[in-house]
Amino acid sequence: MDIKNLLTFIHVAELNSFTKAAEKLGYSQSTVSFQIKQLETELNSQLFERINHTIALTEKGREVLNYAHQINKLTQELEENMQKEGTVRGHVRLAMADSLCDSLLSENFLTFREKYPGITLKMIAAGTEEMFRLLNHNEADAILTLDNHIYNTEYVIVREEKVGVHFVTNADCPLAGLSTISISELIQIPFVLTEKGMSYRRLMDEKLAEMSLEIQPVLEVGSTDRICSLVEQGVGVSFLPDYVTTQKVREGKLVYLKVENFEINVWKQLLYHRDKWVSPQMESVLQYCVDREFQ
Repeated sequence: MDIKNLLTFIHVAELNSFTKAAEKLGYSQSTVSFQIKQLETELNSQLFERINHTIALTEKGREVLNYAHQINKLTQELEENMQKEGTVRGHVRLAMADSLCDSLLSENFLTFREKYPGITLKMIAAGTEEMFRLLNHNEADAILTLDNHIYNTEYVIVREEKVGVHFVTNADCPLAGLSTISISELIQIPFVLTEKGMSYRRLMDEKLAEMSLEIQPVLEVGSTDRICSLVEQGVGVSFLPDYVTTQKVREGKLVYLKVENFEINVWKQLLYHRDKWVSPQMESVLQYCVDREFQ
């Protein structure tokens, strides 16, 4: 049995499309169709029901998919274990919240590269829902989330910690001297925020919606460093995790605002799918994430 046929079968099953699988694998659609037909002939079973332009796994197809995942996992394990002793090489795909990218790509990344020159890393900035889609379709090896606390037996939690989040403004803002402020008063001030729907911004919006309130920011931008700089210049107020703002608060450039009855729980979590084979290169990247993101 050709392993390539099993891998093609996994892609068709997960993408629910011969065309999308062909695009993903870089094959022609006829090649994908031939590989699936060859696999069905070898197993003497129909793996997909084909009705008009739609496909769906048969009962036997779902059974074969489970075995295909196990075979793929064992194949990866065999390949990694056959690497020369002392060498770690390979490609790792890490999906993560955009605001965590900067800290992972600090000066310590050069040390990581010097230690593991054979590892290539692809970092994918995405929202939490998209991260889990990538993880479930094996398009990401691990994810680093900044969201509600997530627990599901489908996933292994490598490390997690609760993250503080605050409304911040510059030291010269009149709000900075107030002991407390109501959220209804605060949202009248111009806001600079990360993109709508992204991690802690989404949690803030959901909390506001429960109170029948909404913020219309004057600017939305993905870079938390840029947001900090703009707020420091006096553009307005933002809502950011503490690991982004702590240093500037210590320097007196930014100030945390105390907002009445407005608390949001945000968690940083490093996870991978329980069926994922943790290769030496993936283990090295996971450890690097732990060292950089969880102190």
